Amino acid sequence: MNVTDATHAAAFVGPTDWFTGRVWIEIVSEEPEPSRLRASKVTFSPGARTAWHAHPCGQTLLIVDGVARVQTRGKPVREIGPGGVVYIQPGEWHWHGATSGRPMTHLALQDTAPDGSEPVWGEQVSDVEYRGAAR
Repeated sequence: MNVTDATHAAAFVGPTDWFTGRVWIEIVSEEPEPSRLRASKVTFSPGARTAWHAHPCGQTLLIVDGVARVQTRGKPVREIGPGGVVYIQPGEWHWHGATSGRPMTHLALQDTAPDGSEPVWGEQVSDVEYRGAAR
């Protein structure tokens, strides 16, 4: 059993290639094989969001605080509150971020692909896409 004291976890600012706005990432779990689970706590400042991206094994988001805006390419924007869970299919192009009025934190869970491939990052989400009417 490994136990990590949360006071020792280091947070870093998300890279500008992956995010619009200020985002902090804290690695929660990245255990050795045979585990393939990666878990990160990600905090988005108001209006911050990811670029379009896709995960080879999918991704699960648990909204911890605030309201998340999420969108799959070609579908309406959705708003999800605390306790809500979003499952993104493998290879599904999507983005997620905070509403414009307040920060949002989610726990991001995904498996590392057996071949080691990483998420594929695309273009930044435009302001028009971000402001799309929520369903």
